[in-house]
Amino acid sequence: MKNLTVENIVKACDGTLYGKEFMKNCKEEAEGVVLDSRLLQENYVFIATRGEKVDGHKFIPSVFEKGAMAVICEELPQTLSGPCILVKDSFVALKKLAAFYRQQLELKVIGITGSVGKTSTKEFVAGVLSAKYNVWKTQGNFNNEVGLPLTVLQLREEHEIAVLEMGISDFGEMHRLSEIAKPDICMLTNIGQCHLEFLGDRDGVLKAKTEIFDFMNPEGMIFVNGDDDKLITLKEKWQDKLITFGRDMKNDVYATNEMSKGLLGSVADICGKVDISGVVVPLPGEHMVLNALAASAVANMLGLTSEEIKAGMKKVSAVSGRSNIMPLQDFVLIDDCYNANPVSMKAAIDLLQSANKRRVAVLGDMFELGEEEEKLHYEVGEYTGGKVDLLICVGNLAKNIYEGAMKNKGESASVMYLENKEDIYSQLEQIIMPQDTILLKASHGMGFADIVSWFVKKYS
Repeated sequence: MKNLTVENIVKACDGTLYGKEFMKNCKEEAEGVVLDSRLLQENYVFIATRGEKVDGHKFIPSVFEKGAMAVICEELPQTLSGPCILVKDSFVALKKLAAFYRQQLELKVIGITGSVGKTSTKEFVAGVLSAKYNVWKTQGNFNNEVGLPLTVLQLREEHEIAVLEMGISDFGEMHRLSEIAKPDICMLTNIGQCHLEFLGDRDGVLKAKTEIFDFMNPEGMIFVNGDDDKLITLKEKWQDKLITFGRDMKNDVYATNEMSKGLLGSVADICGKVDISGVVVPLPGEHMVLNALAASAVANMLGLTSEEIKAGMKKVSAVSGRSNIMPLQDFVLIDDCYNANPVSMKAAIDLLQSANKRRVAVLGDMFELGEEEEKLHYEVGEYTGGKVDLLICVGNLAKNIYEGAMKNKGESASVMYLENKEDIYSQLEQIIMPQDTILLKASHGMGFADIVSWFVKKYS
């Protein structure tokens, strides 16, 4: 890892070095940085942190036995067996170390944020750019003040572009993430009704998300969804630095001649600043076309040809829990249960409508919606009613989805309400039919991943 010597780590973390006599070579560079001692390899740096259940400090002796180059910690072990860097706060040290390391690397960083679609947009951008560049992207959900610095510390000199997902729930968080990532390109997918418990309203969401600009490269560029009424207001301030993408032809990059292929995706022509015909978008749903537009806009600016963009687009695949289409023995399962808010719920229902057979939606509670949570759940129910053949609402808040759907369900649709997730398994065995397409969607805390596992185990 470039310039990540013990000496530089001490300076970056504002720490104090103990056990210098154990250092093999003061100029030696670390080969990795981890918080989990199980992931440690020889010449790695281990950061000991205190969690709710586990205190990493107790693993300090064992990581030195495995060949750790150094340890960053808040408390020294009783017996020193290797170089220890004492700091006040290990999590703060992690962020400072990542910020230092980011500055050592000559690569472009693309920071992606927004209320909905960050992960799928990241997958499209990284997938398309990989047709030309060596790309590193955020793995899993490592997008917060712990995950993002760990992602930065996974970068290596051979990487040419980093595509970083940046997620927040309160003011000030994006400012700190931006200070670490120092993005050359900022992308905002939308401003929706999420984390309203902390951010108040959509204007608050916009204010918090746009903190991403605080440490943007002065020569950097901004890409935003121009169909979003909040994001389009940024055009006046940023003018020539801002490129819009969206379905409306007013955008700098837009789509025409869209043709849905159901759950197999779609085909579209991309127009405007980008001119490519017959682009295959491999994931289903109208919002995936929007992701394709975002990726094409960035790729065009970074010098990819039309052929490279089309080739990279075909490599994009779904992430578990994010509109992941799973063909099983008797059913098609749509695993979209990583997280949920009103915008993504409605998008998932739109996706389900692409199914050719009976459409079943299992919807659960959406969290962190603030004072209007009941109203927002009710509106999702109104939107869903009549658009699916069978709706099963699960959870305390989901009762409002049920009530909204009952008002607008139509004659042929069936709507059920279950208070507890545990009741759903017996109900599903009685109700679902061969060739059903079944959507599972709720906030992560509802544990709908357990239902996905149940389906896979029983029907694979």
